[in-house]
Amino acid sequence: MNRRTLIPPALLLAVALTLTACGGGSSDEDKITEAIETAVTTSDPRNCTELETQRFAEQNSAEKGKVAVKTCEEEAKEGANKAKAANVSNVSVDGSKATADAEFEGGPLNKQTLELALVEEDGKWKMDQIEGFAKYDGAALAETFEKGFEEEGKGPSPEQASCITEGLAKASTAEAEELFLSGSPEKIIELAQGCA
Repeated sequence: MNRRTLIPPALLLAVALTLTACGGGSSDEDKITEAIETAVTTSDPRNCTELETQRFAEQNSAEKGKVAVKTCEEEAKEGANKAKAANVSNVSVDGSKATADAEFEGGPLNKQTLELALVEEDGKWKMDQIEGFAKYDGAALAETFEKGFEEEGKGPSPEQASCITEGLAKASTAEAEELFLSGSPEKIIELAQGCA
């Protein structure tokens, strides 16, 4: 082939790439993946309102309403509870609602995979609720709690800490969901009191 016949295909490719880059932007799946990854791996207090709904903040706090959002923002400022990475899969979009699975690497949910519900508000995807565990690793969660108890230095006695972590390690997926996803600390308090 001579050089003259190569120019039109190269030009068409360049135009196609330019149009793709200037097109409608990322897909909903890409935006959802980015929202989840950013929310769980960064410590920006704005995540609590820009990437998460108030409902999500309430589910992950003992607080309700704007106090739950404020608690989220304060914890973000402290840099607490962040994962090193999140692998997002099984994204399904239905209008302004979506679901996705997020597998966590590092942080308090290390080796756990959560089923997340998201909503689109003002063109942005936000995490709205944790639906459940797609994959629950009780031993990994117990290890995370054990490290947390050791780092805090205050909290339960070594015997109580051992009892609590054993309970977490043995918990079924349904029991873990009841403990952590109810939006209430009651079940966790019951577990701790049973170890007193």
